[in-house]
Amino acid sequence: MTTQDGADAVTGDLAAEPKRPLFGSPTYQIGVAEIKRFAGEFDPQPLHLDEANAMRSLFSGLAASGWQTAAITMRLLVGSVRISGGIVGAGMDVLRWPKPVRPGDTLRLECEVLEVRPSTSHPDRGWPKFERLEPARRNLQVLVANLVVPWRPRDKAGACALAPAHPRSQ
Repeated sequence: MTTQDGADAVTGDLAAEPKRPLFGSPTYQIGVAEIKRFAGEFDPQPLHLDEANAMRSLFSGLAASGWQTAAITMRLLVGSVRISGGIVGAGMDVLRWPKPVRPGDTLRLECEVLEVRPSTSHPDRGWPKFERLEPARRNLQVLVANLVVPWRPRDKAGACALAPAHPRSQ
């Protein structure tokens, strides 16, 4: 079902379904200037600001802040899925950065729905949990996030507004 503003609401009965792809985003390439700009404002550590200092760090080179990687994930999520009322974060079960994001890296967001449950106190809201995946399993960020979204029952045909437009590549 599409709402008046053209965005989708999550449909019910997804918790009983197996984990499935939700969507894939466009790509996002990160550069040196962008890494330094973000770090200068939000994570001003030498390993994010200066190549010489970064070479002496445990990263052995300039690396984006993990918080910048998380912010890019949110940007890709918002730009890829339109949900009526927006995407509201309700917390994360997992957030890790096993490998650094380097200048020139191209990031792409893929997600799978792990579960969706209706809110017990607000029948117009649902709680999807998704896992962020990366093509080729580059393991730059591990994320399992919980969201709050508008909720509606499935239509008579069983259609789900958030079915993947582009199935996840294997």
